[in-house]
Amino acid sequence: MADFNALVTTIQETNFTLQQSASKAINRYLTIRNWLIGFHIVEFEQNGEDRARYGQRLIEELATALDTAGLSVRSLKLFRQFYFTYPQIGQTVSAQFKSMPSIRLNNLPARLDKVNDFVDDQSQKISIDAETLLSRLSFSHLVLLLPLKEPEKRAFYEKQCIKSNWSVAELKRQINTLYYERSGMSLDPEALGRSVDENAQRPGIADIIKSPFTFEFLGLKAKDVVYESDLEQALVDNLEAFLIELGHGFCFEAKQKRMVIGDEYFFVDLVFYHRILKYHVLIELKTNEVKHEHIGQLKTYINYYKKEIMNRDDNPPVGLLLVTDQNRALVEYAVADSDMQLFVSKYVVSLPSKEQLQTFIQNELAQMRS
Repeated sequence: MADFNALVTTIQETNFTLQQSASKAINRYLTIRNWLIGFHIVEFEQNGEDRARYGQRLIEELATALDTAGLSVRSLKLFRQFYFTYPQIGQTVSAQFKSMPSIRLNNLPARLDKVNDFVDDQSQKISIDAETLLSRLSFSHLVLLLPLKEPEKRAFYEKQCIKSNWSVAELKRQINTLYYERSGMSLDPEALGRSVDENAQRPGIADIIKSPFTFEFLGLKAKDVVYESDLEQALVDNLEAFLIELGHGFCFEAKQKRMVIGDEYFFVDLVFYHRILKYHVLIELKTNEVKHEHIGQLKTYINYYKKEIMNRDDNPPVGLLLVTDQNRALVEYAVADSDMQLFVSKYVVSLPSKEQLQTFIQNELAQMRS
C-alpha cells in the first residue's frame, strides 16, 4: 500500500509530466500553424487566380481582411520567411493533417508533398529533421534562427540549442556573443562548449506560455502572461494608484504596453502621461538585482516613444526603473542623454522623488511579508 509521501510524489510527477506535454502540444500546433500560413501565402503568390490584383500589397491586404490578433503584417511576413527557411517541415505537417480528417484539407497533404521537391539536399543533410525541430524548439527559438542566412550557422545553433536545452534568452545571448564564430576560431571548441553549457539558462514550462506568439495563438491578453511574479504584479497594481494619488498630473495610459522593435516584442510595465508638462513616463519593475542592461533597455523604450509615439508638441519621455533586490529598493531615472538638461529643469520637479518611491516599495514589501 502506498504511503502519503508516495501519493504526493505521484501527483507531483503526474502534474509536471502533463504540464510539459501540454506546453509541447501548444508549441507544436503554433509552429505548424505559422508554417502553414506561410505556405498558403507563398502558394497564393505563385498560383492564386487573382494574385496580380494584390501584388506587393498582398500581406497588408491579408492582415486587414483577417483582423485577427497574432496575424499582423509583421507576423504574416515572419511566417512567410519561416516557410522558406524550413521547407522540410512540410513532411511532418503533411503527415499530421492526414490524421485529422475533420479539417477542411482541400487536398492539402498532396500539395504539401510537392514542397519536398524543392528542399535543398545539402540543407537537408546538415539541418535537424522536422520532427525534432517541432518537438524540441519553440517557435520563439526558430524566430531567432530565421535571420541566420548561412545554413551551416543555423544548423549549428539548432543542434547546440537542442543538445543543451537552451532557453530562448540563452539562444539569443549565444547568437549575440558570436558563439558560432568563437567556436570556429577556438583551439579547444569542446572546452568552450562545456563552459557555455555550464552557464546556460534552461527553459521552464512558463517560457512557452509567456511567449507573445503563444498568448496571441491562445487568445490570451498580454497582461495575463507577462508578469514575472506575484510581487511584481502587486507592485504594478499599487504603483498605479500611488502615482495618481500624488496629484502631480499623472494620467494612466497603459499596463504592459506592447512594442515591436526590430523583430522582437517588448513590454513596458506601466505607461503614464503627464497632462501638464506633456510627456510620457515609462515605468519598469524588476524583482531581481539591478543590471546595466536594465537602464539600456529602458532607454531603448524611451527612444522608441520619441520616434513612434510622442506628438509634435510633446516633451521627450522619461523612464523610471524600480528594482527590489533582497528587500532593498532602488530607484533610477532614465532619459535620452541629450535630454538631461530638460529633465533636471522640468521633469524632476513633477516626478516623485527617489525617497518617496523607495518608501513606497519598502512599505509594499513589508505588507506582503506580514
